[in-house]
Amino acid sequence: MATNKPLEPPSEFIVKVQDINDNPPEFLHGPYYARVPEMSNVGTSVMQVTATDADDPTYGNSARLVYSILQGQPYFSVEPQTGIIRTALPNMDREARQEYDVVIQAKDMGGHMGGLSGTTEVKITLTDVNDNPPKFPQSVYSMSVSEDKVSGEEVGRLKAKDPDLGENGLVSYRFIEGDGMTVFEITTDTDTREGVIKLRKPVDFETKRAYTLRVEASNTHVDPRFIAWGPYKDTATVKVMVEDADEPPAFLATSYSFEVEENAHDGTVVGRVHAKDTDVANNPVRYMIPRYTDVEQFFSVGPEDGIIKTTRPLDRETLPWHNISVSATEIGGHHQDTKVRVNIKVKDMNDNAPEFATQNEILVCENASPGKLIETVSAVDKDEMAHRQYFHFSIAPEAVNNHNFSLKDNRDSTASIYVTRRGFSRMTQDVYFLPIEINDNGNPPMSSTNTLTIRVCSCDSKDTILSCNVEPYILPAGLSTGALIAILACIVILLAIVVLFVALRRQKKEPLIVFEEEDIRENIITYDDEGGGEEDTEAFDIATLQNPDGANGFLPRKDIKPELQYPMRPGGHPVANTVDVDDFIKTRINDADSDPTAPPYDSIQIYGYEGRGSIAGSLSSLESVTTDSDLDYDYLQSWGPRFKKLADLYGTKDSADDNS
Repeated sequence: MATNKPLEPPSEFIVKVQDINDNPPEFLHGPYYARVPEMSNVGTSVMQVTATDADDPTYGNSARLVYSILQGQPYFSVEPQTGIIRTALPNMDREARQEYDVVIQAKDMGGHMGGLSGTTEVKITLTDVNDNPPKFPQSVYSMSVSEDKVSGEEVGRLKAKDPDLGENGLVSYRFIEGDGMTVFEITTDTDTREGVIKLRKPVDFETKRAYTLRVEASNTHVDPRFIAWGPYKDTATVKVMVEDADEPPAFLATSYSFEVEENAHDGTVVGRVHAKDTDVANNPVRYMIPRYTDVEQFFSVGPEDGIIKTTRPLDRETLPWHNISVSATEIGGHHQDTKVRVNIKVKDMNDNAPEFATQNEILVCENASPGKLIETVSAVDKDEMAHRQYFHFSIAPEAVNNHNFSLKDNRDSTASIYVTRRGFSRMTQDVYFLPIEINDNGNPPMSSTNTLTIRVCSCDSKDTILSCNVEPYILPAGLSTGALIAILACIVILLAIVVLFVALRRQKKEPLIVFEEEDIRENIITYDDEGGGEEDTEAFDIATLQNPDGANGFLPRKDIKPELQYPMRPGGHPVANTVDVDDFIKTRINDADSDPTAPPYDSIQIYGYEGRGSIAGSLSSLESVTTDSDLDYDYLQSWGPRFKKLADLYGTKDSADDNS
């Protein structure tokens, strides 16, 4: 009988799987990259590689790994147990070979037969060190420079090669010896690492034609580990040849200074300038003065000898210095020229008489006492004053016997004026003139007579000047100068008002419209052509009838823009002033009918529409249709369609009268 109950209690079994060597070693982080400096010692550690094995390391040798190098010998080696890669050769040079591909193998079972293995690749790069000195590819360099080059211009370049990288390959240049060390300079181009030789100062082919320089190139940064391998520098010789150039003439002096006497006659020699051609050809030189430096042409220069002369007498007081330039041009060659500054001083001559320093009036009081000092005068002279030279003052001979004033020469280029009498009066004489002679004691002596004006003034007891005018004694007592000016101003204003008023009255009496001489057509137009009011902007242009000479003129439409512009008909011709009104109107109607650009001014509203808002009364005779009139309007029938309305209105009345 089935009861579904176990016959025995359950049992537990432990099954242990015995490991076998079925997993090879693996490098989980490969491939590897490493760097090591060049020239490293043997045994220098590069890096460590590690492999893993999935087998049980506690059972047998299935997980015991041994490392070996399959590729990369003899440059590198690997420690079997640790996997550390080391250098195996000394003096490995980056400049010879920079990268190495090394293959490392890891084998289990302790490296014995039957073990499984795995490999990985290691790329090893040698880094640079400064182990190479700079080296010039040639020992002698030849360069040339033209003598017309200026300071700072480049002469040439040279380069010392250094295979090192970065700062290890930086090179600096300098001159160490040579006869051109003061003429040339050398700098380093940081971009190209070249030595650039430049001019420090200009060279001259005629003076020196060749220079020799010794150039040294050295490393900027030296590695102390390899300093024993030095020296880290190299030298080369540079020969610079100076090339001849067609140079302008050269003056013997950088500038010239001369002196010439004032008022010297024309043709007086001032001085001489000299220039020569410095080239080997030694061409002759021609001289000239550029006119912009001597605009008024005071001087001339000999074209061949360079002698400067005056062309007219010179005035020191007008221009004491003349600064000109002289140009020297090589005859032949490229006609190059050079200029030199010439400063010419005009030496002074005593050719100007002295005169008063100021021309002011001297004031003296009416009550001045004899012996009173009223002024100290001085003089000036346009000429130069010599040492200890002074002006001498004296009263002119014609006024020596005057009894009013006296003069004292102070012997210091000044003179004192004194009063010699009392009792001056402005009413008797208000101004005195005292002639004074001034001598400059020069060579030759120059003198002049100057008149001193002395005015008499009214003063108080303290000699304070109150007034120097004589007018208060002459003018009437009742009116002053200010009152007279005010009266004159009022009269001028009144006259201006009257003139303005008369002008306005005349303007009001002039007609607003000036008509030309009337003729029969103007009468007809003025009284029979009825236009609209101020609001009628389509009214007939009366100016056409008033000016028959312009009948054939073109009148464009103003209400629309015509699509085509038609020229005037060939048959049109000017209408004479004596044309008949009927013929004139018919001609205008015919022109308007055939001209598509003319506005339709023949509408009936032109004559029948009175317009609104006109402030003027009607001048039309249309309303007279209801009144009795003996006038005969039959002639309106012959005036054409423009007067048809008038003809119908007046013609109907005439017909009715005839029928009755």
